[in-house]
Amino acid sequence: MKLKLLLIFFFLVVTPKAFSQTPVLSEKAQISVLTCATGNQLFSSFGHTAIRVQDIELGIDVVYNYGTFDFNKPNFYLNFAKGKLTYSLSRRRFENFLYDYELEKRWVKEQILDLSPLETKQLFQFLETNYLPENRDYAYDPLFNNCSSIVGDVLEKEYENQIDFKGSHLDKKYTFRQLVRQYLPLNSWGAFGIDLAFGGVTDRTATVREHMFMPYYAMEQLKNTTKADSPLLRRERTILDYPEESGNDQDSLLTSPFFWFMMFLAFVIAITLLDRRHHGHSKLLDFTLFFISGAAGLLILILWLATDHVVTGNNFNFLWLMPINLYIAFKVLSKKEMPKWLPKYLWFALACIGVVLLIWIFKIQILSPLNIPLMLSLVVRYLFLLKKI
Repeated sequence: MKLKLLLIFFFLVVTPKAFSQTPVLSEKAQISVLTCATGNQLFSSFGHTAIRVQDIELGIDVVYNYGTFDFNKPNFYLNFAKGKLTYSLSRRRFENFLYDYELEKRWVKEQILDLSPLETKQLFQFLETNYLPENRDYAYDPLFNNCSSIVGDVLEKEYENQIDFKGSHLDKKYTFRQLVRQYLPLNSWGAFGIDLAFGGVTDRTATVREHMFMPYYAMEQLKNTTKADSPLLRRERTILDYPEESGNDQDSLLTSPFFWFMMFLAFVIAITLLDRRHHGHSKLLDFTLFFISGAAGLLILILWLATDHVVTGNNFNFLWLMPINLYIAFKVLSKKEMPKWLPKYLWFALACIGVVLLIWIFKIQILSPLNIPLMLSLVVRYLFLLKKI
């Protein structure tokens, strides 16, 4: 018997890549959900969720982690851009998993599921089957299919109609964008980039179940979930206890996007006033403004129409970041006379900025307030060119 236990321990802990045969858990085995605190990097700003299987009799203590990706996979960055990002289920010794969070001083909390021995064995078998090389990869989505939301999927798949995700713990239901903004300072480069890339689909109110894509909300949801009309959780405990760090990805005023966007707006206004006073035309400024806005608008359209990203759908930011500005950029830089149709285009571009503001006002898509100084910079140069032409 001791030899058998040692062999199981060796396959599971020493060489945790695969079991030659899935061990049969003892009656003392338990399965829990781990929730990890937010970190200082953008990718860790929302926390993390994983599943732990522990059996003290067999010496098993492993973590199943659906949040694993590999930069070295072929065409990783191209697939990421196309919305075909593949994540994998990984398995690690619990102590190794915990070590990373000890280094970063991020708390880890555990919620032990109230499962019968048979249900524990069945869920363990499900995880092991899911961990097989042919099953472990899945199409990742940051809002609809991530390491946290999958926990809810696993519970629903295993226990079907027995699981009831109640919503009484929520003071209100939030949109996906509102949920993301809760974990990122609005005046930060990370929040600016995400708001610019996220389309109107993220301004839909999330269901109770969909709130679980955020690890903290998933943790609170499990407290308010029943299985066969009984509480899903047996008990909770804190494994690592560190104070919550506030202001992840927080930028100082001098490095924040709002500061630099306001400085840029002031620069554009100053150059425009000089151009008017001296009857000049700062072509390099206009080229830069048109080229960058056009490139950003083209990227937004590509992410919406030519990729598999769900979160970038219905993104009307292209209405003020006009893709055609890429073409206009080279026209304003040319020594030739301005095209006769340019005034009509500039009026059209100004009208599109008005339209996107209405879209914002009527909450068809929520924009970042950080866009305002950039919009005003475009308006100033559009009006200047109209007057000059």
